[in-house]
Amino acid sequence: MAKISEVANWIGVRAPSFEKEIVEVSSIEGATKRSLVFAVDAQTFAKALESRAGVILASARLGSGESAEESAANTRVLWVVDPRHAFALIAKKLKGSGAGAGVHPAAVVGEGVRIGAGTSIGAGAVLGDGVVLGKDCDIQARVTIYAGTVLGDRVVVQAGTVLGSSGFGYARSAETGEYLLFPQQGRLYVEDDVEIGANTTIDRGALEETRIGRGTKIDNLVHIGHNCLIGKNVIIAAQTGISGSSVVEDGAILGGQVGIGEHATVGAGVILGGGAGVLSGKKMRGPGQVFWGRPARPLKEYLRDLARLKRR
Repeated sequence: MAKISEVANWIGVRAPSFEKEIVEVSSIEGATKRSLVFAVDAQTFAKALESRAGVILASARLGSGESAEESAANTRVLWVVDPRHAFALIAKKLKGSGAGAGVHPAAVVGEGVRIGAGTSIGAGAVLGDGVVLGKDCDIQARVTIYAGTVLGDRVVVQAGTVLGSSGFGYARSAETGEYLLFPQQGRLYVEDDVEIGANTTIDRGALEETRIGRGTKIDNLVHIGHNCLIGKNVIIAAQTGISGSSVVEDGAILGGQVGIGEHATVGAGVILGGGAGVLSGKKMRGPGQVFWGRPARPLKEYLRDLARLKRR
C-alpha cells in the first residue's frame, strides 16, 4: 500500500493535489477505487476513465490536447512518458521483495557462504561452499548454486535453476578417440538486478569466468555455456541456447529458441528473431538490426529468400 504522493515520487512526476491510497496495480476491467491502471492509447484511456480505477497512468501525449478544464477534471490521471514502464515500476515497489528475508530451514548452505541483508533463500535451495549473494536477492525453491558463484544485489533466481555448473568441454584423445573433461574451474559472476527464469542453467567458466551483465533478464529453460560474456540489459527468451565462449553485447534481444554456436558474437542492440541460428565464430553487428532464420541473416534478406522459395 502507498499514498499517491509516494507513487508520484517513485516515477518522477509531480505529486497531484489530491491524496489517496493505492493497494494494487490492476487490469482496467478488474480495477477498484484503490487500484492503479495504465493506458498507452486513446481507446484504452477512454476505457480507463470509465472504470473504477483510483489512479490512471496515461501517456503524456494523450493529455497534450486537453484544455485546462479537462485536465483539472481528470484528477485520477498521472501523465507520464511511458505508462507501461511506470506501471511495472510501481508494481515492483508495491510488491516489495516478494519474500521475507532469511534462509528456509529446508535449504542447504555450504561453508563460507555470504548472504547479503534482505536476501531470501527458498525451500530446497542448495548453496555450495563459498557462494556469495548480494543484498535483497530472491533465491527461490530448489535453486542450486555451485561453489564459488557470485551474485550481486537484487538478483532474482526462479525455481529449479542451476548456476555455476561445469561446462560441456572435453579434450579428445588423438590416439583412442576417448573424451576427457577439460578443467572447469572458473567462476560465474551475476551482476546486480539480473532476473533468471525457472529451470535455466548457466555454466561456470572453464579457466576464467562466465559473466551475466547488470540488468539482464533471462527467461525459463535457457542454457548459457561456459566462458560466455553476456552484457548489460540483455533480453534472452525461453529455450535459447548459447554455446561456450560466445559474447552477447549490451542491449541485445534474443527471441525464443535462438541457438548460438561457440565463439560467436551478437553485437550491442542486435535483435535475433525467434528460432534464429548463429553459426560458430559468426559476428552479428548493427544496433537495432533484426536477424532471422537459420543461419541468421538480416530480416529483409530472410524475407526475400522466403519469397523465392514460394515461387519455386
